[in-house]
Amino acid sequence: MKVYDTKNIRNIALIGGAKSGKTTMAESMLFEGKMINRRGSVEDHNTVSDYRPIEIERQHSVHSSLLYTIYNDTKINILDVPGFSDFVGEAIAALSVCDTAIMMVNGQSGVEATTETAWKQTEVANTPVVFSMNQLDHHGANFDEAVNALKDYFGDKVTVAQYPVNGGEGFNTVIDLILMKQLTFNPNGGEPIVSEIPASEKDKAEDLHLALVERAAEGDEALMEKYFENDTLTLEEMREGIRKGLVTRTIFPVMCSSAKHGVGTSRLLDFIVNSCPSPDVMPAVKTKGGKEFNSQAQDPVAMFVFKTSIEQHLGEVSFFKLFGGTLTESADLICPRNGHKERLSQLFVLNGKNREKVDKVMAGDIAIAIKLKDIKTGDSLMDPKIGDDAFPGLKVPKELYTVAVKAENSTDDEKMAGALHEMHRTDPTIEVGLSRELKQMLIKSQGEFHLNTIKWYLKNVYKIEVETFAPKVPYRETITKSARADYRHKKQSGGSGQFGEVHLMIQPYVEGYKHPTDFPVRGTEEHDLPWGGKLMFHNSIVGGSIDARFMPAILKGIMERMTEGPLTGSYARDIVVYVYDGKMHPVDSNEISFKLAGRHAFSEAFKAAGPKIMEPIYDLEVRVPEDMMGAVMTDLQGRRAIIMGMEAAGKNQVIKAKVPGAEMSKYVTSLSAITSGRGTFSLEYDAYQQVPTDVQEKLLKEYEESQNDED
Repeated sequence: MKVYDTKNIRNIALIGGAKSGKTTMAESMLFEGKMINRRGSVEDHNTVSDYRPIEIERQHSVHSSLLYTIYNDTKINILDVPGFSDFVGEAIAALSVCDTAIMMVNGQSGVEATTETAWKQTEVANTPVVFSMNQLDHHGANFDEAVNALKDYFGDKVTVAQYPVNGGEGFNTVIDLILMKQLTFNPNGGEPIVSEIPASEKDKAEDLHLALVERAAEGDEALMEKYFENDTLTLEEMREGIRKGLVTRTIFPVMCSSAKHGVGTSRLLDFIVNSCPSPDVMPAVKTKGGKEFNSQAQDPVAMFVFKTSIEQHLGEVSFFKLFGGTLTESADLICPRNGHKERLSQLFVLNGKNREKVDKVMAGDIAIAIKLKDIKTGDSLMDPKIGDDAFPGLKVPKELYTVAVKAENSTDDEKMAGALHEMHRTDPTIEVGLSRELKQMLIKSQGEFHLNTIKWYLKNVYKIEVETFAPKVPYRETITKSARADYRHKKQSGGSGQFGEVHLMIQPYVEGYKHPTDFPVRGTEEHDLPWGGKLMFHNSIVGGSIDARFMPAILKGIMERMTEGPLTGSYARDIVVYVYDGKMHPVDSNEISFKLAGRHAFSEAFKAAGPKIMEPIYDLEVRVPEDMMGAVMTDLQGRRAIIMGMEAAGKNQVIKAKVPGAEMSKYVTSLSAITSGRGTFSLEYDAYQQVPTDVQEKLLKEYEESQNDED
């Protein structure tokens, strides 16, 4: 295909709420650019973008798709991004490489929860935003109400650039405030019929045009001066002002469309070509070392891999944006993460699953490479002369939903683990790992919808049936008072036997604890435990009742018991041990004897020392609309949360609380249900605290029953 210079490239991401028409708009854009002969539809399972079996089955996007269309001799790369918030990782990746986000808004629903989620990601990425008010052909569409909602949520920089003349069924005409013309579209798409604005719309159009001109002029001093001199701007000056305002996020134009019928699509493409920024006018992208890239063809080659997928007949595919240089086939580049050389033997551009081979990629363009040796999402590939410098990786959001998983057939466990790790490679928001402490395989994701997608792939692609269940809670066990115990291990079975006797005392560890007056301390070992807390081990033996050579064995026995506490099998922590007496046998004493004696003596002392179970406590921040606070607070109280405070954040309220981790299972699902998807939250581990007595009794009973079941 033709190679397009950087100035003739536009990179857009179609973002917004689920069912706002992103995939339909992508289809319409491809049709207008003559990349396809007819528009497919989600309902007919024949769109270019949603080509994967899971997307065809569910009739919504699950993965972002890379497409392109050609309009007015400009290549427009399109990333069609899933709308559900569980797939936020796809939005983050797309916004890291696009130069304009086209925010699709359902003209019937206005600002939805997923619209807010998408907007937050554009704020983080500092991405220019154009609103496309879609589905204006629906009888329930209300353009004015939807625009007011946009301004209410996102500020007065939201600026009308078009408005519908005949919104509702039969919608096909808009007043374009940039061109100051009336545009009437054919239901089959194509260029609109351009006519003068009718007298009935003249005053309204003039007022809105003036507001648009003022907003376009605000972003540039020279344009502001021209506006003051002439009371208006020329078409080219307006386009320049809008382009600069988009880059600085001082203007968010609102366009009109019915993508299903092709209404407004050609004009939106025209707007993207003439008023949206090309890659070379966007702010420079900086490497970790501070080197700046402005999508210049003469720079050294520097590319960023923002997405990885596994495609049938292709294998692993690396999606990249070229931030600098001109990339040619068979180029040798360096991955700074591992220092390995990678040869890009084949380069392609994509339209969904359809690929076209190219020999060259220009700075600012988006393309794919296949069968790279060791490249993953977030990697950079650089010209060797750049050295080991790299672009910052993607900022993946923290997981919100954790489940334990196991294969229904235990012979599939290894296969399941491999499949999950492969999914992590293609979606970094999926975290997978085996917890040694909990003895469970854990999947951490963004929500229940996300998890169901993982399960779909396991069942339908990898042919593995799995069970999921709530993960165990990583409790800790400790003591509240001092206690003593002794234990004699004695075993005789022909030949040399086993003998070891240990007397010890334990007490809680706190900062500045004091030694008991009746125990001399001859040696101390301080251990920071891998799972948190401390073990202080003191040798208080006098008179040689136990040789010093057996003390490490006693410590080893105690440590083994601390990895599986006597109450619930959880890790024990924050304990001071004094070994003060014992007995040896001149022949039968050995390390195994004292390890077992120390283990049993510690266990008996632990049970007598007021043992308590501790649970992880988290700092929770919940962001919710003010009118939903009551329901959220009631739910939190049912989760044993302690409310620490509240504060306003724009239209929302932020609730701060401390909450036990055991009570947060499926909270993302519950909060979404309570707030109709508008609530968000974050969790940060704070500390371990003792569980209430009733909770401890319940946990002890459950553990005892589980041990009986195993027996």
